[in-house]
Amino acid sequence: MSDLIPVRVLAKTAVARDVCALSLVAADGGALPAFTAGAHVDVHLPGGLVRQYSISNDPADARQYVLGVQLAADSRGGSRAVHEQLAPGQTLRIGAPRNHFALAPAARHSLLIAGGIGITPLLAMARQLAREGASFALHYAARDAGRAAFRAEIEASAWAGAARFHVGPDRLDVRALLAEQAAGTHVYVCGPRRLIDAVTDAAEQLDWTGERVHHEFFAGPQAPPPDEDRPFEIELRSGRVIPVAAGQSAAHALIAAGVPLLTSCEQGVCGTCLTRVVAGEPEHRDLYLTSEEQAANDQFLPCCSRARGPRLVVDLG
Repeated sequence: MSDLIPVRVLAKTAVARDVCALSLVAADGGALPAFTAGAHVDVHLPGGLVRQYSISNDPADARQYVLGVQLAADSRGGSRAVHEQLAPGQTLRIGAPRNHFALAPAARHSLLIAGGIGITPLLAMARQLAREGASFALHYAARDAGRAAFRAEIEASAWAGAARFHVGPDRLDVRALLAEQAAGTHVYVCGPRRLIDAVTDAAEQLDWTGERVHHEFFAGPQAPPPDEDRPFEIELRSGRVIPVAAGQSAAHALIAAGVPLLTSCEQGVCGTCLTRVVAGEPEHRDLYLTSEEQAANDQFLPCCSRARGPRLVVDLG
């Protein structure tokens, strides 16, 4: 954990109903590591929780990371800890920025589509693109005006004319929006699974090539009920065998057995716990690996995925 960065909560501001912006600065007053638009950081919260939050400010500003955090109705503790336990002046530790959702430098035009708290990484993208004088448009869908996070900042920005809000009855017609785009446009979408599916499905129907479609999930797929899970075993390099019970994740079983394993999102989104598979066939339940990577069956995410057979042999321990 020596590579973690001590930070101080500079400010905590409500930016929508059940959404706060958390401004973090280096605890020693220095600059934070550089980041690129679309990046996120692992935040180590009170109680030993680790959660990922995207950075919303312009990457040109290395003085702070501004995170957007929505209080989830089904919070597993992370968003609740941010909303209820963090206050200006507190110190935390975070990981260095990582980016699986970067802007494509070759894009002639960038179409940014956000749903709810999915605005956070796209806001950083919009700010960078505006600063660079690049062509872009931002479409932001929210259930109601009170849930449109950062709206005041967007409307006050110099690039406000590139943004359109879709609130309540003003529904976003994803297919029509993609159909009117010029060749060379790249689309970036972040938000609820249904929005991401709508964008990726529309892009496929319109014959957009895969490299022009970029997305990031804030939550993993709905897991099957625990009673549908079957127990299995994990064999380590040493030959030690660790049982994984029905309803128990492989990650939890490994950690409980004393096997060093880093985890973060625990939903198969971030890739932190990615583990090489030596033998056996994983049952992939993640959103991190591509379909081709899943088909290779040589790695899996133990935080959410399981085994199709009785045993997986992995490159741990």
